[in-house]
Amino acid sequence: MLQTVVKRVSDDIELHVIDLKSLSYDGIKLLDSLIVEVCEGESGSTVIQVKQSFLKFLATKDERTVLGAIAEFFVHLYLNDNGFKQEFLFFNLEEGSIKKGFDGYFSKGDEEYIVESKSGKSSTKNISHKSKIKEAYNDVKSNVEGTGKKSKNNPWRNAYNHASHIDVQCKGTIRKKIKNLSDLFDSGKFRAVDQFNIIPCSTIFLDGVWDDDFSKKILNIDINSLTGIKAKTTRIICITKNSSDKFIEYLELP
Repeated sequence: MLQTVVKRVSDDIELHVIDLKSLSYDGIKLLDSLIVEVCEGESGSTVIQVKQSFLKFLATKDERTVLGAIAEFFVHLYLNDNGFKQEFLFFNLEEGSIKKGFDGYFSKGDEEYIVESKSGKSSTKNISHKSKIKEAYNDVKSNVEGTGKKSKNNPWRNAYNHASHIDVQCKGTIRKKIKNLSDLFDSGKFRAVDQFNIIPCSTIFLDGVWDDDFSKKILNIDINSLTGIKAKTTRIICITKNSSDKFIEYLELP
């Protein structure tokens, strides 16, 4: 399990702060146990095969895309490790890449959750977990309400295609709910973001030198600064990672 500080910000907002200073023995065991499920569901692939596919994808991408993919993967890893059921494949069905549409769609008990992941480097001017969380929230809001630049793209259709893949093993009731939302979106009937459970996520990559400030600042956040976030419930995930190198080294291990 990843070491996490969980803070109840308000009745409907929960904050999860994770520091990934290094990749420990327990961390490697967690990766080995979940990497296939996160990336391909119940595909039957081996850990080595999935590692090779991940490396092949990363080798063709620029730094921004590499960091974004690694950030998103660790969010999914954390949620899987905490009892959430992943209703999609991390690897995109059509392109052998990471998926499009929502960054993630999960279930737990009788509830479903929309995940959006944003990331960046600590050297970026004015970067903070707070700013990335607001960026992630705004993307979820514009996607479900059909108001963003990408509003012509139906995120629910992609979610439905993933949920319908046999290796995802999604319940029929969840698929039916997603299909209904997709049909409504196509007909121009959008839902307000406050009708959904959301998980906006922020990952900040350091340059190999550890800095506690990013986690300290988000843990000390003033609740009033989050008043713009409106949702049924909100789980915020903030990950500070020392670098991307250790994960890539893990993928390269035989």
